[in-house]
Amino acid sequence: MIRREGVRVKVPASTANLGPGFDTLGMALNLYAWLEIKPADATVFHLYGDNLDGLPKDKSNLIYKVAQSVFTAAGIAVPELEISMYSDIPLTRGLGSSASAIVGALYAANLLIGSPLTREQLFDMATALEHHPDNVGASLYGGIITAVWDGVRATALRIEPPEELDVLVAIPDFQLSTTAAREALPKQVSLGDAVYNVSRASLLTGALASGRLDLVAEAMRDRLHQPYRAALVPGMARILEEAPRHGAIGAALSGAGPTILALTNRNNRQGEELRNFLLEVLQSEGISATTLWLKPCTHGAAEITMEQERSFLDIVKGEVTA
Repeated sequence: MIRREGVRVKVPASTANLGPGFDTLGMALNLYAWLEIKPADATVFHLYGDNLDGLPKDKSNLIYKVAQSVFTAAGIAVPELEISMYSDIPLTRGLGSSASAIVGALYAANLLIGSPLTREQLFDMATALEHHPDNVGASLYGGIITAVWDGVRATALRIEPPEELDVLVAIPDFQLSTTAAREALPKQVSLGDAVYNVSRASLLTGALASGRLDLVAEAMRDRLHQPYRAALVPGMARILEEAPRHGAIGAALSGAGPTILALTNRNNRQGEELRNFLLEVLQSEGISATTLWLKPCTHGAAEITMEQERSFLDIVKGEVTA
């Protein structure tokens, strides 16, 4: 049954890798994208906010194409859609903007036709589109996820974030495409580097699952991708090395970057010192940046009723709380 009144969903941003968990570990963050889709006589788009500037407003739009993939999988035709979207997630900054769009489109389209596909099926489809399960898994399920993908099926284990975990992100004022960031990586790595990362990814997963934040700094070290991407984000190497001295319990490049992420214990009183350190290092490299204090988001993609959030204009005006 097609819901003629349309559906609205809210999807969290995400950070991927968390240092050693390349294409494997992800965490949802309390920064959001909102998406509404309705059946229509002709396809039309309403894109609100600076973070969606420049995106196509025709059927080449990713949201439209992903939604159609759901309808095709379910054997239902909904060729024309009215699509409205607003996002607080900056594009191509390493905070899962494409993953949130993919997950939002899959989830909303499935709701629109009565949810014939399971969340696991949506996860498989999202991973096939994104080519790795960490960002899409975090946006779909919420919390912290560790995931694998065999090229057909994706499997994720969700971890509830430790209660006292906070997140500080420094978002440089330039974009970095995932393609460029991946091109910086070597085709092969040494056995020693592989073991280094496997051991730390394992330790990090266990530390986060058990709340052992004292182990996070050592566990977030990486040799597979961050050293090769350091030249793309000047100052990053120094931040990753020195951030624990300024109050971080660990630091990493967020996804493919250029955003840099620092995990903190909210009981620590060095937050302002850490924030100043990140900004000063980036400024010393001639990079201006914006910082945000975030928290892990414990829920994934979810339907939002019209009573909860009245319109996209309310969201844009800041009249509706996240």
